[in-house]
Amino acid sequence: MNIVQDKIAELSSMKSYPKELFYDGDLELLKRVKISIVGSRKPSKYSRLTIQKLSSSLSKAGICIVSGGAMGIDAVAHTGAETCNTIAVLPCGIDVRYPSVNKNLLDNIQKNGLLLSQFDTGFRAAPWSFVVRNELVVALGDVLIVGEAELNSGTMRSVEFALKMGKEIFVLPQRLGESNATNRLIKENKSKVIYDIDEFVSRFSKDNILEVKSDDFKEFCKTNPTYEEALKQHQDRVFEAELSGEIEIINGRVLSNL
Repeated sequence: MNIVQDKIAELSSMKSYPKELFYDGDLELLKRVKISIVGSRKPSKYSRLTIQKLSSSLSKAGICIVSGGAMGIDAVAHTGAETCNTIAVLPCGIDVRYPSVNKNLLDNIQKNGLLLSQFDTGFRAAPWSFVVRNELVVALGDVLIVGEAELNSGTMRSVEFALKMGKEIFVLPQRLGESNATNRLIKENKSKVIYDIDEFVSRFSKDNILEVKSDDFKEFCKTNPTYEEALKQHQDRVFEAELSGEIEIINGRVLSNL
């Protein structure tokens, strides 16, 4: 684990600049155009698939995805971006894997992307540390995307930070009665709606196109293998992809949503 030595300009929007910022991974990602994505830990299938497609498209355009390493929308955003083009901000020490269900995902981000934390080695997540984490996630991004959220949820603390920082907030179009918090943001003119992914990506990509590495696991899943074959060749990725909604297991076979 290392300490970030240089000042990060984006963090000047925080109430107070972090006294220490620990990291493990590729600091060059901090120099990219960055977009923060947050949302529910139990999103709908629609939200999962849309955020996966959105984060993947942004990543292919050279935009780094920032999120909080949590279950649900966070995990989908990280995996959609590919772990080489994402930053996970943790509510715990860099060496702690929280939530444990995302251990493989966080390990891959550590190897290929970037882990950031304001907390020293061994620190375990506490209710207040999630709030600290959320502020840092929002500050790093040029804008904030809220994939799905309910009223009075933890995600809305991130929205509060974005509003105080003057960040633009974007949401997905949702059905009535679902994602009530993002629907209210639209009603109150506090957010903009992403109706077209390609159009949204073009606003930020400019000529910043990346050559994204081919993902063997994704290509493998597109062949509709049996679940046993998938476990044999990509056991860690299978569990991760099931949780994020990237794949489904139907009649003993893998159905790709990638």
